[in-house]
Amino acid sequence: MLVAAGASRHVCEDSWEEIQSKRTIRVENEVEANKLVNNYRFGFRKWKSHVTARPFEDRSDVVKELYSDLNVIKPHSGHFITCGNLAYVLLFGWWISLAYFLVGILMFITVIGLPYGKLCWKLCCYFLWPFGNTIHEVLLLLGLFSVLLAVLRLSPADLVLALLLSFVVRKAEIIHRLSTYIWLLLGFPPLAVIHSLVCFVSWILVFTIPVAKMSAQTVGVILLLPPEDVLLSSSSHRKTRALLCCYHAANWYYYKYTVDGINVFAVNLLPLVIVALVIGYIDTENQFASSDVKFATAICSIIPLSYYIGMGIASIAAQSNFAVGAVVNATFGSITELTFYITALLRGHRAANPCLQEVVKAALTGTLLGCILFIPGICMIIGGLKHSEQRFNSRSAGVSSALLFISVGGVFAPTLFSKAYGNLVCDACTNATGGNGSSNASGPFVCHNCHYDLKNGTLFRDHIQPLVYTVSALLPAAYIIGLIFTLKTHSHIYNIHVGEGQVNPDISHQGTVVHWSRWRSLLILIVATILTSACADLATEHIQPILNQPNVSQYFIGVTVLAMVPEIPEIVNGIQFALQNHISLSLEVGSCIAVQVCMLQIPILVLFNAFCDVGFVLLFSDQHLWASIFSVILVNYIFMDGKSDYFQGTALVVVYLILLALYYFAPSPSGC
Repeated sequence: MLVAAGASRHVCEDSWEEIQSKRTIRVENEVEANKLVNNYRFGFRKWKSHVTARPFEDRSDVVKELYSDLNVIKPHSGHFITCGNLAYVLLFGWWISLAYFLVGILMFITVIGLPYGKLCWKLCCYFLWPFGNTIHEVLLLLGLFSVLLAVLRLSPADLVLALLLSFVVRKAEIIHRLSTYIWLLLGFPPLAVIHSLVCFVSWILVFTIPVAKMSAQTVGVILLLPPEDVLLSSSSHRKTRALLCCYHAANWYYYKYTVDGINVFAVNLLPLVIVALVIGYIDTENQFASSDVKFATAICSIIPLSYYIGMGIASIAAQSNFAVGAVVNATFGSITELTFYITALLRGHRAANPCLQEVVKAALTGTLLGCILFIPGICMIIGGLKHSEQRFNSRSAGVSSALLFISVGGVFAPTLFSKAYGNLVCDACTNATGGNGSSNASGPFVCHNCHYDLKNGTLFRDHIQPLVYTVSALLPAAYIIGLIFTLKTHSHIYNIHVGEGQVNPDISHQGTVVHWSRWRSLLILIVATILTSACADLATEHIQPILNQPNVSQYFIGVTVLAMVPEIPEIVNGIQFALQNHISLSLEVGSCIAVQVCMLQIPILVLFNAFCDVGFVLLFSDQHLWASIFSVILVNYIFMDGKSDYFQGTALVVVYLILLALYYFAPSPSGC
């Protein structure tokens, strides 16, 4: 019985592996199919958002509500007294209503603007509580059309001519009214400013985007109509057209809202880039903003730029064959981090500040630790809380794990070599009796500022530096072999299908509406890269006051802020994959970045240093060395069984936090 049970268990496990190796995905079109297949490929940036416009009729009712205009009267059976509507009254409603009341008084004072004053007082009551009420446009020409059709019996051609003539005469009459000029001069400007402010604030808050739509519709349409054409009612009428009808001021699902394929949060952060560039390059004397503010603004502005770079990479890769996609992912996939590292090394070299080199090494290590421990851990926790236990293709994960071992071993090989053959030199040694380390002193010695002496002698020049160049040549070669292995010779490991047939990456996608074409994506990639370089330059220029904080180690700043802020879009992608039970993609998000750090970013930095000597030496501290090696061993142990749950994720996150605590309490690098 036990043998049979064990055999049955192995059969189940094998069948699960077989199911995993034949994963079937369903998508709307070929471009989305290419994008999803690229998500499972090694070396490709994992991207959750759609790169094509989804048919509106295929969306869920919740999503349709997000993109609907506020000009449709709908049957509503629920209550209007909700938390969002009450928040609207407290945040916006009362002072919008007050503004209309005051403008209405102003219009009454002018006497000529009396019709607009009455309209303002009507809108005063409306905007205090607009929910369930509707603003209509009275279609006077529709009434005229009915009269002419019923009484005069005009021919269709004469009827159209009469309608056009009536329309022109009416518009001319409205434009040449004196009250219209008074309204446009005195009444409309303050209300336009108020609604623009409300629109901006409610859009930034995201969940109150319906209020932004309501304000935009009011300024753009309602306030430009003649007052006699505006009708306020709680129901629909004949010969009228609904202009504004709002039922809820807030919708919690607006976190899904996108603008041209870009999530609304990333869109809202774009002005931060402009703010960072303005205060960084114009206020050079720090008269209006301190260095701390400039650093925080510059580093945070990299977040939306990283999102746009990710969208551009995914769009080009989805519309191209795998070779082009692999090249684009390899070149632009690490561009955000590389721009920061290179600008930091250049600034440190020009200022003769070796601390920035150590900060770059800390950021490299922090990216490794975050991608190996934190990203998989947090995705396992969130996915495990929703799906209890999740499974992934352990064979494909094994490929990434093997490359992680190779890459981390190669990166830290020069450090291990230097510790094996370097001479340990200390600045000051004393014994328990107060001696200075002379030969006649006795007792145990206490030494300070110890380091391996590599510069004196020929060890570094003749042995370590050639090893660094050798490793930097072998790691990209291993990356290319990994691409060939997973994309060509052993692509059956992933074996992704769409519907009943396997996806061909070279299939046509004619008729599909993509958010960004290939040329537009390339242009956005170039612009975003330039802006990222500028923001990275500002961040490194104003980082010194942050590094001078006496209570925080420079190592900690490097492994946290500088390492993980650019990876926030990747963390969000991984969490979204985990929530949809695609935990394998969540794990690949971190592994892909970690492998690119070791196999592409670090060799590029070594190559850059070879042509432009900025003092970058591929030798890491003991803490970087052992933290990275331990993390790789731990995550490979966790991935071994092809299963994940929130407990395993908690273990990874706890280990990551322990390592952060070590960096927090560690002393800053010597000389910094």
